[in-house]
Amino acid sequence: MLTKRISCLAGLFLGGLYAMLRSRQLALTGLFSLVGAGVLAQAPIDKRLIVTPPSNSNRADTRPVLQLEPSPSSVAPGSASPNLSLQSLLPAHAPLPVGFNPDGVLQGPILSEGLKVKRPAEPPLAAKDRPLAINLATALRLSDARPLLIAIAQARVQEAAAQLERANALWVPNFNAGSYFYQHTGGAQVVLDGGLAVNSRNELILGVGTTSVFALTDAIYEPLAARQVLRSREFDVQAARNDILLDVAEAYFTVQQARGRYAGYLDTLEKSRELVQRVEKLAKNLVPVVEIERAKAQLAEIEQLVALARQDWRVASANLTRLLRLDPAAVITPLEPPHLQVTLISPSQAVDDLIPIGLRSRPELASQQALVQATLERLRQERMRPLIPSILLTGNGSPEFFFNGGAYATGRGDSLNRWAGRSDVAIQFVWQAENLGLGNRARIRERDAQNLQAVLELFRVQDLVAAEIAQAHAELEAAAVRVQEATRGLEHGLANYAGNLRGLSETTRFGDILQLVIRPQEAVAALSQLQQAYANYFLTIADYNRAQFRLYRAMGYPAQLLACERQAGPIVPVNTERPFAELPPVHAPEPCGGCLPTNVPLPPASPTTPLPPPAVEENKPSRE
Repeated sequence: MLTKRISCLAGLFLGGLYAMLRSRQLALTGLFSLVGAGVLAQAPIDKRLIVTPPSNSNRADTRPVLQLEPSPSSVAPGSASPNLSLQSLLPAHAPLPVGFNPDGVLQGPILSEGLKVKRPAEPPLAAKDRPLAINLATALRLSDARPLLIAIAQARVQEAAAQLERANALWVPNFNAGSYFYQHTGGAQVVLDGGLAVNSRNELILGVGTTSVFALTDAIYEPLAARQVLRSREFDVQAARNDILLDVAEAYFTVQQARGRYAGYLDTLEKSRELVQRVEKLAKNLVPVVEIERAKAQLAEIEQLVALARQDWRVASANLTRLLRLDPAAVITPLEPPHLQVTLISPSQAVDDLIPIGLRSRPELASQQALVQATLERLRQERMRPLIPSILLTGNGSPEFFFNGGAYATGRGDSLNRWAGRSDVAIQFVWQAENLGLGNRARIRERDAQNLQAVLELFRVQDLVAAEIAQAHAELEAAAVRVQEATRGLEHGLANYAGNLRGLSETTRFGDILQLVIRPQEAVAALSQLQQAYANYFLTIADYNRAQFRLYRAMGYPAQLLACERQAGPIVPVNTERPFAELPPVHAPEPCGGCLPTNVPLPPASPTTPLPPPAVEENKPSRE
């Protein structure tokens, strides 16, 4: 009867403990902290890094300022201890809502084809190529649903959720069922007088029981720390989505750049062949043989460049299909022209207006802040460890005290002829100073150092975010200027070559000597300039588009916004099968419903400039 009452009391105690932990009423923690505040609860450090908002600033800038503050160990006894919560280390922070659009910074996607200029025709595919038609909107949609990096980040969320579940169950006792057998033969000490007794006896227990051995400090603080780690992993998923969106966009525009350069080189190749024929037909007294060789050498060089440009197209296609997990042997044929420009953020936007947005909205910062909070919880855990008891609920009768009750048998010799029931319950509350307190002190210093590392890593990420925004903005500003100059350069290059080609058929007389108005070497030089103009043009277009997406990602805008809510065009059907049995199958993405939380307001949609109709016949390069 007594053991049953003790078991009931133990159950009631654990139930009350569970209710206290789940409601996060840490009255026991506060009680023990008041009783045991002392040396063990504080590890000395020389300085502590904290972040405070700038005090004197006329600009609406929320960037934190790094300062040094005396260690809490130097606070006089009896004075108020500094608050070690995350709010004391960081300014008020919350990620911007998904799709947040301060001051209309996000404008796009706005699609355009830039200034009117004669451009090369679309490059052809080889007979052995396996084309895969896709547009930018579809590629961005697939980037949000298929890449492995997102799946890996989601698996880490599941891992953190399982760790939180395990931490929440620390107070739950273990259930044991089994048997214990013990046999003794020979000498043994007589307990009463210390004499020697020679005997043989057996002991058997068939029992069940619940045992629980845990530190109450761990049951209180481990779930708090695990919950912050889970939050960090959830932000990491968003960071992975943003990173893969940038990777896919850069790969897509690299395909466009290679395809455009290939088309430009094919145009210069045709012009080079025509130039060689024109030079060979000129009279020998007008053109020395070396001029013909110069034109043929240029033709051979352009032939190599064409082969390299086609190689670059196929390599870029393989990289994009790897990211999107499509057919690796397919050649990507974008549905948009290779000179398409995508504008998300105006290049004229001031960088000082962009950096604060990134510092408040990047998921990497929110993830690291959650890790800082986790280290603070673990620091509190070690400070309270010697002040809060461990709880041991065990049985008896076996070496590990697994069983609280069951059938018990004993006997002499080889027999087990005496049977009875048995019940054993033991509850212990243990306060422990590990290594006379030195071990606890070392644990506190270790957790303090981990917290400092997490804070410093947060500062590093903040600096990285600000630098990425400044770099992307600088790239975008330069690319915007370069696009205009490269367009003019291509226009002048086409006009320059056309004029030199006409001059090859015109002559002038200098005394009795008949001379060409334009020498072949000048036409060769003009064709080289045109070839470089093509390369510069498609490079600057791709750099502009890449800079747009780098700035979009650097500012922390979510990938789902472009993948689902603000698509850069219609979603086209794409063959998602991979014709290799060795590669695992990949399913097509689900519809966009639910990409973003429905309770988050989105910015007003910006007008999207539709693609103009295909270029008219007069804008196509002449093939005469």
